[in-house]
Amino acid sequence: MADTQQVDARAERRVAKLAKQIDTFAKSHGGAEAQVAYIGQRGARIVLVGEDGGWGDLVAPSYEIAEKAVAKAGVTAHEAFDGEFAAKVKTGPYEWSRMAGIQVGGPSNG
Repeated sequence: MADTQQVDARAERRVAKLAKQIDTFAKSHGGAEAQVAYIGQRGARIVLVGEDGGWGDLVAPSYEIAEKAVAKAGVTAHEAFDGEFAAKVKTGPYEWSRMAGIQVGGPSNG
């Protein structure tokens, strides 16, 4: 039973840390919305889109932890990254040149 409590406590700390990061992002972008996507063994990706069009992402160790973090942060969660939600993202010259470079086999300065 002690092992289960230790795992639960660790997961809750991770949820709290992610929720704090989501909240910080939301505050600096006039609010935010999120979408959680499963990315395999690595866990889940939390895509954040701010009211100002700024965006970012976080990786959680599991889909469950990601969902809990988004809920704890109190931001709207979307089932998919499409439609009006995706249209809120604003990209600049950096993103466009980077995407174009990847498409034509250019360097990926990651």
